[in-house]
Amino acid sequence: MNDDVVEHATAEQSAPEPVTVGNFGANLVNDHALGALVNLLLTMEPGQQLPSERDLTLQLGLSRNTLRDRIARLESMGALQRKERLGTFYTGVQPRQTGDVLALSMMFHQMTLDSLISVRHALERQAAVEAARIASEETLYALAASAAAMHSTVDGRELFEADLAFHRALFAASASPALEFFSQALQPILQGTLQHLSLAQDFETMRVVHDNILLSVTAGDTCAATEAIDAHFAWLEVLRDRERAEHRPAAAAPGV
Repeated sequence: MNDDVVEHATAEQSAPEPVTVGNFGANLVNDHALGALVNLLLTMEPGQQLPSERDLTLQLGLSRNTLRDRIARLESMGALQRKERLGTFYTGVQPRQTGDVLALSMMFHQMTLDSLISVRHALERQAAVEAARIASEETLYALAASAAAMHSTVDGRELFEADLAFHRALFAASASPALEFFSQALQPILQGTLQHLSLAQDFETMRVVHDNILLSVTAGDTCAATEAIDAHFAWLEVLRDRERAEHRPAAAAPGV
């Protein structure tokens, strides 16, 4: 048996057990096969095709069974897509996909909307703090433009779009990819629920709470930014309490 064969056999004998949902994070560190495949994907762009199975086994030093197991695991998570007669393609995991998983988890674990709103509240507070510290002129301009759009319309749908743009701009101003990712993942869930709140008599209050966030971030005042975000979510809670008390469908309104 030559050295190459011996090395390959040793790697196969020490190969870890198949990856499971519960220990995926740990396997990124401990599972050589999974780590090697993920590291390869990090060098690729979404839409790119993976090398052939034969080439991957040679490139990553894996057996075909191990490679297929890890590919299947990443495919189940939406990072890869196998197309018949074409091959396997890297698709990436987008925030919306994560949001879909969160929505399903809410159903399975009977989570309440309140539990997700509190998470979004924490994300917004940190985004405002980071933005107050390091926001660029460009991101502050986008934030101000969204606030101005709220003042320039009395149309509920346009106000709603300006509100969404404001919060996207706030997370962009934080310059934190992690905060942006999680905010985008949560947005479809929260937006789908909170857009049914009635704001017919609260448009001006909405403008004021967002103006306060803008002013504090622009001033670089992290304490004021935190207080402004807290006031924003306290206002949303008042609206939700009102809707629950009325027990009736309401007109469209801003999400977060």
